[in-house]
Amino acid sequence: MPRSHALRKGRYSGANLIYVVTTVCAERRPLFASFQNARLLVQSLREAEASATTLCFVVMPDHVHWMFQLKAGAELSATVRFVKAHTTRNLRARCPDIGSVWQRGFHDHAVRREENLRALARYIIANPLRAGLARSPAEYSFWDCIWL
Repeated sequence: MPRSHALRKGRYSGANLIYVVTTVCAERRPLFASFQNARLLVQSLREAEASATTLCFVVMPDHVHWMFQLKAGAELSATVRFVKAHTTRNLRARCPDIGSVWQRGFHDHAVRREENLRALARYIIANPLRAGLARSPAEYSFWDCIWL
């Protein structure tokens, strides 16, 4: 069984549930190290507001972490597929020979009630610090959080 199929095992879409999703660039290419490309991904996250309320995100050079609350009537896989397709379409309009943008599938975590959302958000936006890309969140451009 391919790995992307294993990621779907047990996946559940629940209205008003909070999810943390991680999706990775094809071949771990650092497509979002480019300021313009990262802005296109952020725009795609904003465009997904019909399906999900973004709580926080961080765009890394070769992947994105996104915490959101799924809206009623929305489906988790369709919401992520929208962001990936929207980003791909905009990247290809800018760079027609960009090739594959995303790996198949994504990793999701449905946040449990007992988890501390603010602590989880701080962990997510600290990814660039742990990766050595910045010394503080203020030095990194591509993150947002409703609590910070």
